[in-house]
Amino acid sequence: MNICGYYPESINEGDDLRAVIFLSGCRHRCSGCFNPATWNFNYGEPFTEQRQQEIITEMANNQLLGGMTLAGGDPFFSADEAADFIDNVRAAIPNFSVWIYTGYIYEDLIVSVDSAEYRLLMKCQVVIDGPFIESLKNTSLPYRGSSNQRIIDIQSSIRYNDAVELTT
Repeated sequence: MNICGYYPESINEGDDLRAVIFLSGCRHRCSGCFNPATWNFNYGEPFTEQRQQEIITEMANNQLLGGMTLAGGDPFFSADEAADFIDNVRAAIPNFSVWIYTGYIYEDLIVSVDSAEYRLLMKCQVVIDGPFIESLKNTSLPYRGSSNQRIIDIQSSIRYNDAVELTT
């Protein structure tokens, strides 16, 4: 798994001050994507255990952070590795909030509870789902680029067996 970007602090990819890690690789290939270079799984730098630990240590030492966001590319194309990374983050920073972006829709991610995608989803608190649709582009929306994309509270959605959107 490669990463194609890392912001130690951001207010644009979720509530609170968050660290943001951009994972390389996406097969959705949304027309109008803001950064198609991230579609390539080899783009960026290898996300080695050493690099992961450097980022985890930096996040753990930043008391201002409210959590971490995984974006891309699409982290769900590297679901096993991304889930393992979250496990490592939680070992160092218990209860650290994790938001995640995907071009999949929530309903597709919960189809199989035995899938790597479901395992990754369950490790996160919030998912911003759905492909970017250029004709629905709206730059005034918080945390997303097109109006079809939703900001979903994962645990509430599981509890109510329906996608529960957060209001922002």
